[in-house]
Amino acid sequence: MFQRLSSGFIIAVLISTMPASGQDSDRAIRSEVTMTEAGQRILAQTVHIDASIEDTWAAYTTNDGWMAWAAPQAEVDLRVGGTIRTAYQGEIGGSETNTLHIVNYVPYTLLTLRADLSQNWPEVMKQDADNLSNVILFEEAGPGRTIIRSYGIGYGDSLEYEGLMQFFIQANEGLFSGLKRFLEDGVPVNWTE
Repeated sequence: MFQRLSSGFIIAVLISTMPASGQDSDRAIRSEVTMTEAGQRILAQTVHIDASIEDTWAAYTTNDGWMAWAAPQAEVDLRVGGTIRTAYQGEIGGSETNTLHIVNYVPYTLLTLRADLSQNWPEVMKQDADNLSNVILFEEAGPGRTIIRSYGIGYGDSLEYEGLMQFFIQANEGLFSGLKRFLEDGVPVNWTE
């Protein structure tokens, strides 16, 4: 059910809360979808990590960091106008390459990404490509603790997007679990399994 707020947003009920293994609920990976009055969905995800903001930032902004939790191959060109290119199969630069454009960033604070929506993406997302972005906020939550708040913005209000939201929630929560495991336990994802 949606509820209209005075700020002009309509907020949805919590869709998913996935406690991290061995952690209490305030340390969970949380996901919720909100709706703006303009009819665009926002996928908000929050992750609490027992790692420094420097290590968490490096996991997002270096080749080795990305390959430890997000993709088996990664090339990060950290600059406004730069890219993060990843591949799960084949070589980077091939037809299976995923490209995220770095719209802007503030070190240890904010990273805004926009996906290059190639042939591998659903048609509805290709049509809305100019509206879609991912804003990631990094917040120091005490010594050796970081909170990541990720906002996937610009998703439409249609049945196609409803299915995509469920897909992105599950996929992102899986990625965030890998990020937590890497940063908290030093265990990178084994991409050969």
